[in-house]
Amino acid sequence: MSVLIKKSFGEIPKENYQNLDSEIVSPFMQYDFLNALEKSKSVSIDNGWEPLHFVNEENGKLNGFMPLYKKYNSAGEFVFDHSWSHALEQAGRQYYPKLLSAIPFTPCASEKIIGKGIEIKDQIIKNIQDYMTQEAIESWHVLFPNEATSKILNNYNFIERFGCKFIWKNRNFKNFDDFLEIFTARQRKTIKAERKKCSDAKVSFQIIESKDITYADWSIFYELYCQTYLDRWQKPYLEREFFDLLTKDSSSCQPILFFALQDNKVRGGSLCFKNEDSLYGRHWGSIKKIDSLHFETCYYQGIDYCINNKLKFFDPGVQGEHKIRRGFEPEITSSLHYFLRNDLREAVKIFCNKEKSGILQYKKSCEEYTPIKKEYRIIL
Repeated sequence: MSVLIKKSFGEIPKENYQNLDSEIVSPFMQYDFLNALEKSKSVSIDNGWEPLHFVNEENGKLNGFMPLYKKYNSAGEFVFDHSWSHALEQAGRQYYPKLLSAIPFTPCASEKIIGKGIEIKDQIIKNIQDYMTQEAIESWHVLFPNEATSKILNNYNFIERFGCKFIWKNRNFKNFDDFLEIFTARQRKTIKAERKKCSDAKVSFQIIESKDITYADWSIFYELYCQTYLDRWQKPYLEREFFDLLTKDSSSCQPILFFALQDNKVRGGSLCFKNEDSLYGRHWGSIKKIDSLHFETCYYQGIDYCINNKLKFFDPGVQGEHKIRRGFEPEITSSLHYFLRNDLREAVKIFCNKEKSGILQYKKSCEEYTPIKKEYRIIL
């Protein structure tokens, strides 16, 4: 067995990667999603992401994989380490390039190392650490790992950092009105009023599943997606070709488009992905200001979809206390960080320990703020 470095995800044959499919739950770790990111140049050294994937092979057969990028900035990560980079540079050392194991632009928990047996995973981790020593790279960051990944990496001197996001849980609701019963009367009235604003504006919705999404649909959505970034004077992360590549083979990552229609024209839309039990909200945009359209398109339509399709969870994306009032509950997230030298490691460990108490207090405050009646509250 040998561990190799792949400087492009496309160097891994799809049929080889599919040998590891049994370990993959997340739609974002699917071959088609990762390949589309790099093939479209959405992820490339030009925008700070240099692919450096570590794989374990034996006789040409893929036995293990860990996504890895040499990063030259901290853009598109959703875990903010700018204070760490500033501190190290003040000490006369270089924070960048750093190593990053993450799904680019995707703050969703998932497998970050897959392989046939713990020995193979251990070998990949040790080889990455050896690579850091050889290249004098100061840090390696694993963002939004699932529990299985965290359990393995915690044996290798990683520091765990915590965050918080908001998740919707399906309590076997029969329909949206049944879901509203978990709220206080005041909040039920508020949500109904928000939904009524869209219906009064004659907004209807078209839901397009992965196999039915056309190139024309992606063209419409890309305009919406870009508008979100233009409104902030930012460049969109994803290139147009990324979406076209998903059209060719999207069955594994299962994208879903929610288009908001008014006067038979698309005015807004959101893009989600799903697996067997969860819906993940990723991007949205609109070209017309309609009161409460964002809430309807990004939250209520997704909740409706989960209820109708018996999905257990809806992860609408990071940040936003406003989600609490709409039925999303706080959940702790984590990232793992490995440092080559003890001085930075100890400084970050102190930082993360202090930050943890603040995060836990924040989660508690969010739980107290929820309009969900006490008998329905479930701590995930």
